[in-house]
Amino acid sequence: MTPFSAMDIGRTGVGMAHHWMDKIAHNLANSNTITSPDEEPFRAMRQVVQPLDDGPFARTGSGVHTVGELRDDTDPVLTYDPSHPLADEDGLVQQPVVDTGAQMVDMMLAQRHYQANLRSVSGAHEAYQAALRLGRQ
Repeated sequence: MTPFSAMDIGRTGVGMAHHWMDKIAHNLANSNTITSPDEEPFRAMRQVVQPLDDGPFARTGSGVHTVGELRDDTDPVLTYDPSHPLADEDGLVQQPVVDTGAQMVDMMLAQRHYQANLRSVSGAHEAYQAALRLGRQ
């Protein structure tokens, strides 16, 4: 471990939470994107996160990184709306595959992750500053 490991670990957590919130915001922004039944609907995306593997210190915690995304492959809901310009000959349109309630819960969790990791980075920074002040005395 390096002397700045606490800041590095917190930094990766802040980055992960930031990307998580961006992904949720994108999903929520498209939660009303209606398509015709013959098109692929908008599908919510989730990020996949794994711990960093830094050799022998990986067990003590070395941070996280995003390794991919998962697309929600739930069947889309078809609704009857014959006046919609994208409706097919039966008057059906396709709703996006986004669970807005779950997205809002995830947004709260991502925000808490972000805040907690930012506090750990800030706490580590303050501890390093205190150590430097002690070294000057």
